Amino acid sequence: MADEASLLKTPLYDLHVELGARMVPFAGYAMPVQYEGVMAEHNHTRAAAGLFDVSHMGQARVSGDEAAFEALITADLGALGAGEQKYTLLINDEGGIMDDLMISRPDDGDLFMVVNAACKDSDFAHMRARFGSRAQLHELGDRALLALQGPQAGAVMADLCPDAAKLVFMQAGAFSLAGFDVLISRSGYTGEDGFEISVRASVADALARRLLSDERVKPIGLGARDSLRLEAGLCLYGHDMDETITPVEASLAWALAKARRERADFPGAARILAQLAAVPQKKRVGILPQDRAPAREGAEIVVDGQTVGVVTSGGFGPTVNAPVAMGYVRADLASPGQRVELMVRGKARPAEIARLPFAPHRFHRG
Repeated sequence: MADEASLLKTPLYDLHVELGARMVPFAGYAMPVQYEGVMAEHNHTRAAAGLFDVSHMGQARVSGDEAAFEALITADLGALGAGEQKYTLLINDEGGIMDDLMISRPDDGDLFMVVNAACKDSDFAHMRARFGSRAQLHELGDRALLALQGPQAGAVMADLCPDAAKLVFMQAGAFSLAGFDVLISRSGYTGEDGFEISVRASVADALARRLLSDERVKPIGLGARDSLRLEAGLCLYGHDMDETITPVEASLAWALAKARRERADFPGAARILAQLAAVPQKKRVGILPQDRAPAREGAEIVVDGQTVGVVTSGGFGPTVNAPVAMGYVRADLASPGQRVELMVRGKARPAEIARLPFAPHRFHRG
């Protein structure tokens, strides 16, 4: 448990406290885990619109020779046009995942990226070391990041910024939102339609209050953020993937751009392409416990008395109204319907491998 005095605070910290949030340490920051309760916040996001503070994430721009950046990731930056965004992976030399990140080209200029909070210092140091003088990384520590998520997020955005509401999934651009200059992408971490909004830290509180003045929008904490992303089958870095796991093992091979596969010019290409051509030893899968006992991270996955994998994320899925989990199993046991057992509090409980996501994605694709 981090010493409270040592925790960093986002620009919305005072607003969280004012709204009655329960604050907890997360990635070195004091963050809201819940306001009125995880279940209520989860269900509100699925039904209307939730506002998340994700200002702890790392934001940066990259200028100069984009080939220096492309050499570290799995995306094809040459195919990233103005107003587009891509999900990509930062890969180490052995093919392991250092982080997953979003890269966009809000206009026809520099690249803009968002990386995970716990990885941002190591990510940026790695990038700078590999860039040398070819490219420049500009950290944007003076910006906050808000996420507006849910089926009514588009209608809320249309009232405040009609041009941004015209975006479709994985598009991005610069806009004026309720009088504030922002960068907006239509994306998010819940499986729902939504927007991520980068704004100057000095006006983040005012923008958040403007969004929360809409009766369709409620503040949402980390607890519901986790249950929402788990139902959506989305990875949490450091849990469902890390530097020992490849994109193929993580069931993220789709993030390897076709042109990059053909050129085999990304880190760890030999190992990753060999796994694509054959079968990796393990794969990330969805898991549905067959009783009401949730399986948490670290629970062993067992078949015929033998440990064949481990749960990496697990909990109760309010939308599914049942426990859900993700984890890694031997590749020969990764097919949906495969019966397994989960060791929960020392007792073997029935479960089966399931297709992801548990709750259908509702991204706005136009």
